[in-house]
Amino acid sequence: MTTLVSRPRSGALAGAAPAAFLALAPSASAALDGRTAAAGLREALTVGTGRAVDTLGQTDGYLGNLDVRIPMPEKLEFVEKTGRLLGADDMVDEFITSMNRAAESAAPLARDVFVDAIKAMSFDDALRIVRGQQHEATDYLQSTSGPRLAELFRPLVEEQLDAVGATRSFEQLMDRARRNPLSSGLTFDLPDYVTGKALDGLFLMIAREEEKIRADPAARTTELLKTVFGGGAEEGGKRPWWRRVLKRDGGG
Repeated sequence: MTTLVSRPRSGALAGAAPAAFLALAPSASAALDGRTAAAGLREALTVGTGRAVDTLGQTDGYLGNLDVRIPMPEKLEFVEKTGRLLGADDMVDEFITSMNRAAESAAPLARDVFVDAIKAMSFDDALRIVRGQQHEATDYLQSTSGPRLAELFRPLVEEQLDAVGATRSFEQLMDRARRNPLSSGLTFDLPDYVTGKALDGLFLMIAREEEKIRADPAARTTELLKTVFGGGAEEGGKRPWWRRVLKRDGGG
């Protein structure tokens, strides 16, 4: 089962200010109320999660992206090195490819789970996201959807690992590993590993989409997103909508 991971990874999203995803003022002509703002947040999350799922759920979505590519498990790295030294490159490469293909097959399952989580978001949830740290929206989705996604991903990942031959390759690698006296009792849950890495990669991509919508006007592809996140400064001396909402609610 995957565990929650902090964001961003290794500086991948460095420079984002706390709550900056939501700290964008509307255009001068758009008078936002709380419901419009909450709808904008939901739409931003729907757009961001949809893009992430579409990106990862295609061929080479994981394998071709070094930031989310699922590598050889650490426990088997010495087997990989030994195998490559002995000319077993094809077997090692096939195994790594198979793990990533399984993740790519499972990624589309996330779409409906995210839609349900976004629909269930309350206005209070939105305020907590605004008040929180950077990429709070992604962390909200990870906490509300992560366990359910793990439940859905694992059976399909296991099925795909069998279908593409990863399980057979894995057993061959494990047999090699157990020949080492220091690893004779080595056990490893491959479906659990692939599921966890697949979800880590998925939430990393969502975090990046979150940043794009915050920072890049071209990423705001609907009228509602343009209304809610269209301005980058407090136009006309007015406080942005989210600070006015917090003020009414007793915040800063």
